[in-house]
Amino acid sequence: MPLLERVEITGVAAEGKALARVNDKVLFVPFAAPGDVLDVQVRKARKHYMEGEVVNVHRLSSMRVEPLCEHFGTCGGCKWQHLPYEKQLEFKQQQVTDNLERIGKLNFDHVEVLPIAGSDKTTFYRNKMEYTFSDRRWLTRDEIDSAREIEDQQGLGLHIPGMFDKVLDIKKCWLQEDPSNDIRLPSGILPGKKGCRFLTCVQMRAC
Repeated sequence: MPLLERVEITGVAAEGKALARVNDKVLFVPFAAPGDVLDVQVRKARKHYMEGEVVNVHRLSSMRVEPLCEHFGTCGGCKWQHLPYEKQLEFKQQQVTDNLERIGKLNFDHVEVLPIAGSDKTTFYRNKMEYTFSDRRWLTRDEIDSAREIEDQQGLGLHIPGMFDKVLDIKKCWLQEDPSNDIRLPSGILPGKKGCRFLTCVQMRAC
């Protein structure tokens, strides 16, 4: 698959992906932002679009903010933490109107589209979370590059995007308020059945 150099991200797409256009094809890139200039390794190529991942950064967008979560970029729970909340609302509104116009064939000359009503809470707003146990958790790039023996293989967390059989051990999740994290962390050391890579799920629901 080709390596595309100095690609400028120009917009956003569904599922939290950013997009660019390269040689008359749409390129989807996760965890990027409009204004980024990146080298992108293509992982999937189809007739009209490509999907890739960032391998090098030439310039980061001035639009970016620092993500709250230490797991951002690996976990699939939050896709736009690197964008201001006001921009997230703007891009979501754009997706709604684009879909209504392109797929629904809606004529906006006679339709008033009201702005999305944002929430006062941008963290700890979920009342239910579901986590998965694994006795062979996902190793981060830093752990792999360290070349040290990893003895702690147990994990309790969320799935890696697109990989149902891979579980990232979550230290702190910003989606559900405490005591969610306090309950989950001790639960992650529960012993599993020998030879089972997936054990069970645990649900946490706020009252």
